[in-house]
Amino acid sequence: MEEPSDTAPGLGRRLAVELIGTFWLVFAGCGTAVLSARFDDVGAGLLGVALAFGLALLTAAYAFGHISGGHFNPAVTVALWLGRRTRTADVLPYVVVQVVAALGAAAVLLAIAEGRPGFSLARDGLATNGYDTRSPGGYGLGAALLTEILMTAIFALVILGATDRRAPRGTGPLAIGLTLTVIHLVSIPVTNTSVNPARSTGPALVAGGAALSQLWLFWVAPLIGAAVAGFGYRYVTGGTGTVEAQAEAQDVD
Repeated sequence: MEEPSDTAPGLGRRLAVELIGTFWLVFAGCGTAVLSARFDDVGAGLLGVALAFGLALLTAAYAFGHISGGHFNPAVTVALWLGRRTRTADVLPYVVVQVVAALGAAAVLLAIAEGRPGFSLARDGLATNGYDTRSPGGYGLGAALLTEILMTAIFALVILGATDRRAPRGTGPLAIGLTLTVIHLVSIPVTNTSVNPARSTGPALVAGGAALSQLWLFWVAPLIGAAVAGFGYRYVTGGTGTVEAQAEAQDVD
């Protein structure tokens, strides 16, 4: 497999911004769902949660994309690796840091949520993902699996396309953030939207219980979707679009 050049910032610096960016994505998105989505009659609601995830990703990608590539998601890291945009040696460190960041974000969110009298983790939840009785709309396993595979594949394809060297420059994070917003609008009722194994793992580990028993789907489905996009992109578009991250700030390399 062709590998990107070795001219990107050092691994430690890239991991540091992946940690910050993933923390911000998970905290902002899940925090909106837990703290403000159902706040009396002026809560953010489904649209607000979708926008929170999309805007958090957009801002993190603009801030850190030129350093680490702005993955903030194990499925994105895998898709970019299969699409020849990420070094093989970076995959495991990126995934580990993303999961640690998501766990930290969920722990901080719980600490804040518990500051409200009457908050119950068992009753109010922590924006965990699920199917069947844990699906916001009561959707079953098959629907959840199909939704997460499809949404992740589309998300990864948009990332690969928006950061292609042939794409308009400087607009990558905007396209990616808006795509994540639309994905949430479609799939929150089905699974509470994952498309990101780290985002699912952090809240599930903190919440425990039934959330952990269904966590497997939110690794398997996004990784299948990532593989479809990673393998398929260059065959559909006729090129890998590989370019050095620091040469094009919007690139996810």
